[in-house]
Amino acid sequence: MYKVRVILDTKEDVIRTLLIDEAKSLEYLHFEIAKSFGFDGQEMASFYRTDEEWNQGEEIPLFNMAEAGEEISMATCVINETLPFANDKLIYVYDFLQMWTFYVELVELSNEVVTGTKTVLSVGKIPDEAPEKEFVADDLLGEDDEFKDDFESLDDFDFDNY
Repeated sequence: MYKVRVILDTKEDVIRTLLIDEAKSLEYLHFEIAKSFGFDGQEMASFYRTDEEWNQGEEIPLFNMAEAGEEISMATCVINETLPFANDKLIYVYDFLQMWTFYVELVELSNEVVTGTKTVLSVGKIPDEAPEKEFVADDLLGEDDEFKDDFESLDDFDFDNY
């Protein structure tokens, strides 16, 4: 049995804590999270592996749409293999048009047997609309952008006389 805490990325506290069978798939966890927040689970979704600071890593999609040999999907990933240790984390994105984003953390492992999934804590109500997301990219080129000067002269170029 795993105790998993799921927190909606919003200003208000919207939290669910679930007791779930760790031998189930991430697809099962996806449907249980969606249900606990009042969604039907029918929208596209993905889990993302993260580090301790919640930096987004490898995607685990609901459906595999990759080339043969890259068959990672929620159905093929087991919860206890994806979250083997307490405090392991995932980011869960539900409905790519709305971008509902959740932080998922394994808070407790137990040998207790659970049938089905139980919501043991429910705090807050989900807002009517998904919170606005601000996407920030790292400035990988920084001040040393080697291509910066290559195209500056094009502003002065007369394309009509070319």
